[in-house]
Amino acid sequence: MSIQISARFRVDRGSFNLDVDLCLPGSGITALFGHSGSGKTTCLRAMAGLERAPAGYFALGNEVWQDESRGLFVPPHQRALGVVFQEASLFPHLSVRGNMEFGHKRATPNGANFSLQEIGDLLGIAHLLDRSPKQLSGGERQRIAIARALLAAPKILLMDEPLAALDLKRKLEILPYLERLHRELAIPIIYVSHAPDEVARLADHLVLLDEGRAVASGALNQVLSRIDLPAAFADDAGVVIEASVAEHEADELTRLEFPGGAIYVSRRHEPVGTFLRCRIHARDVSLALVPQMQSSILNCVNAVVVDLAPTDTPGHVLVKLDVAGEPLLARITRRSAEKLDIRPGLALRAQIKAVALLA
Repeated sequence: MSIQISARFRVDRGSFNLDVDLCLPGSGITALFGHSGSGKTTCLRAMAGLERAPAGYFALGNEVWQDESRGLFVPPHQRALGVVFQEASLFPHLSVRGNMEFGHKRATPNGANFSLQEIGDLLGIAHLLDRSPKQLSGGERQRIAIARALLAAPKILLMDEPLAALDLKRKLEILPYLERLHRELAIPIIYVSHAPDEVARLADHLVLLDEGRAVASGALNQVLSRIDLPAAFADDAGVVIEASVAEHEADELTRLEFPGGAIYVSRRHEPVGTFLRCRIHARDVSLALVPQMQSSILNCVNAVVVDLAPTDTPGHVLVKLDVAGEPLLARITRRSAEKLDIRPGLALRAQIKAVALLA
């Protein structure tokens, strides 16, 4: 059984107040998500000990790094953690190898000890060891920063919008390596982001912050499928499903299967049985009371209406659906909801116009 991460912080800055009480899983990636000024970075800095919350508590399992009720505060350099910021901040006078060795020298006992070769291979940077930081692309520099943090043998990795300073090409370059960290390392990661696509692609657990408060915290899809929350995702409302590759069909399509049925995507190259993470936006789901025989939409599944809620878009509603235990969201017009008499408990067909593969 994995450890739990406990974080309770109160920070008063007059015009801004952070007040959170979180119990987070000690494995996988937890995303702190919210708009600018919601408190994401302040919360992460408090976890790192870079900002001392007057009424703070932070612990990894039984290892307590802050408990102000007992006057306990472990300074940042004595905590077995790694921190990666938006800017890589590599030492310009050191080679890539030198930057990574700096992390190794700071390795803490009982942490996740890695060799330089292991991390170099994991992050695809072994061929860069003799280069200077000024010879690297933005994505390469950020991978070196992650490597340096990991070589310090942390028990937790904190990442503050590590892709925010990169252009789209560099983001797409580094995302597969973050996914690889997720798959292959047992270290819990706290990942701050304001980008819905990053959160959907990487996170297992999601904390939604709004004006310094955690308005939701739970498994990724549990939070994404809630329709009673502030419109943090706005037009990006939708869910994430895990589907397995079932068959590569002759007409350049691949059939994926999940508990709710089958969905088709453009032909993939992964072998049968591979699990893929897919995102389905609410705007790409339409509803029908009977099967549509003359339609170009291939992806249709049986669903039951769970609830409805208004959206920030005038004249539209968000419909939460249950698809064999899997949540799904649909955004339709209020007129359509009234015409179809959409109500909780109604069985219908959900037509999925587009599926975004997050890999």
